[in-house]
Amino acid sequence: MKETFLVTGGVRLKGTVKVVGAKNSVLKLMAAALLAEGTTTLTNCPEILDVPLMKDVLEGLGCQVEIERDNVRITTPAQLKSDADFDAVRQFRASVCVLGPLTSRCGRAVVALPGGDAIGSRPLDMHQTGLEKLGATTQIRHGAVVATAEKLRGAHISLDFPSVGATENILTAAVLADGVTVLDNAAREPEIVDLCDMLNEMGAKVEGGGTSTITIEGVEKLHPTTHEVVGDRIVAGTWAYAAAMTGGDITVGGIAPVHLHLPLQKLRLAGAEVETYATGFRVSMPARAQAVDYQTLPFPGFPTDLQPMAIGLAAVSEGVSVITENVFESRFRFVDEMQRLGADATVDGHHVVVRGMEELSSTAVWSSDIRAGAGLVLAALCADGVTEIHDVFHIDRGYPQFVDSLQQLGATIERVTKP
Repeated sequence: MKETFLVTGGVRLKGTVKVVGAKNSVLKLMAAALLAEGTTTLTNCPEILDVPLMKDVLEGLGCQVEIERDNVRITTPAQLKSDADFDAVRQFRASVCVLGPLTSRCGRAVVALPGGDAIGSRPLDMHQTGLEKLGATTQIRHGAVVATAEKLRGAHISLDFPSVGATENILTAAVLADGVTVLDNAAREPEIVDLCDMLNEMGAKVEGGGTSTITIEGVEKLHPTTHEVVGDRIVAGTWAYAAAMTGGDITVGGIAPVHLHLPLQKLRLAGAEVETYATGFRVSMPARAQAVDYQTLPFPGFPTDLQPMAIGLAAVSEGVSVITENVFESRFRFVDEMQRLGADATVDGHHVVVRGMEELSSTAVWSSDIRAGAGLVLAALCADGVTEIHDVFHIDRGYPQFVDSLQQLGATIERVTKP
């Protein structure tokens, strides 16, 4: 059975929505629980498909995992298995984050090359190089990354690119290494800060989270903790752009606005009225949006995960926008589906030129990844008639209660099951 969304356009979204913990954080925090024997509890977790997928990965390593609404409890044994289950790991990209903890705890890790969204190449060379700097030996064998180390030792590591995944794996490996590790050109995303905070709560000595240089002083042992997952800035940003695209008025809670400084600033430039609060913001669009240019970059730049929403807004704005993708080379696959909806968008290398129009036209479209799927739903809200969106399981991997939230904001959307 396949599920699709039927979305009726022409509705102005209005109301309040609260985001919960970030998909891009909770999965990495679940993996970090491997570092300490005992029970770690994560609160404010999103109810998304990727959480039970990570549960399967951890249980395959010997953990016991309980999911109860927005709480996840992970009981890690004294002796972990070092081979991550192939079938579980290959379903989603974030599963590779068990590589660092397993190498650190077990002295060996075998992790299948992960699957996930079709947004471009995401090699593991920086992950491997970082572990090798710490004293591990790594290789790719039979479709898996194999890392071995008698004992990891602190090192000075400089990343060629501020990769979030490489930063996370190096962090979780270095916290139990002998000596001090200095990681230069580290990723600065709020989810990295969240991981650093949790590691410190577990007894690690990590400084500099949120900056380009992170210093980790290795400790002998970590202990379990209870930690609240940081709010999901990408989900929050999706609601912000939904307000702008539909000429709506949405208040979003559960998020620090500073984590969305540039996306909210772009909305202001497009003509939106944006108010910020301590734990949220409000976006209203009093008139048709004006064209704005975007280029995606690592945090604090414009997030690549909000690029489909930027293209969607550009498609219904007044004027011409140029969107530049600097992170993932295949993320413009989304543009093909926008063109089905009548968008005037032309791809030129890693740029797309979008000439805005007042209204899109309904049709059938297909999601290729989590964010593209959400972007297509927002675009469908700006189309005449009913748009049918296929492969919505992608959206369920990253957006909790997506349909319910849209309905509460006034959207006409339903989930339909078909053979």
